[in-house]
Amino acid sequence: MAPVAPKSGDAIFASVDRVNAELFTLTYGAIVRQLLTDLEEVDEVNKQLDQMGYNIGVRLVDEFLAKSNVNRCVDFRETAEVIAKVGFKMFLGVTASVTNWDAEGTTCSIILEDNPLVDFVELPDTCQGLYYCNILSGVIRGALEMFLFPSPSGVNENRSHVAA
Repeated sequence: MAPVAPKSGDAIFASVDRVNAELFTLTYGAIVRQLLTDLEEVDEVNKQLDQMGYNIGVRLVDEFLAKSNVNRCVDFRETAEVIAKVGFKMFLGVTASVTNWDAEGTTCSIILEDNPLVDFVELPDTCQGLYYCNILSGVIRGALEMFLFPSPSGVNENRSHVAA
């Protein structure tokens, strides 16, 4: 039997059941709002969003591998490309690009062309310092760990940081 070819993110996205994008966006917003109410400190909310994302990323890898037929990545660069091109398309329906590689090939930026999490979002001045989409950093960190690339993922230059 011939090896199964990896599926593209577009092909996988077209074949999976999806939730309404507005419902997804509003539900995420409600979660962030509740965390702000419960935890009160923006730094604690950022940590909680990252941890939630990490837990999601760890679990998404199994589904990703089962549905994408992607072979084991040989290095960090290939893994980052697969996460950006296939993973983000598969789970969020968005395209991402990998840029800003350092000389050693150990650090990069994943840039989302369009981020569905920030639709309808306006943050008040009291939320200065909130990394609204910090959950995505956690997802990437969890996925990288499952791909055997433990990594401190973080939001540095953050277009997902929604201004008031």
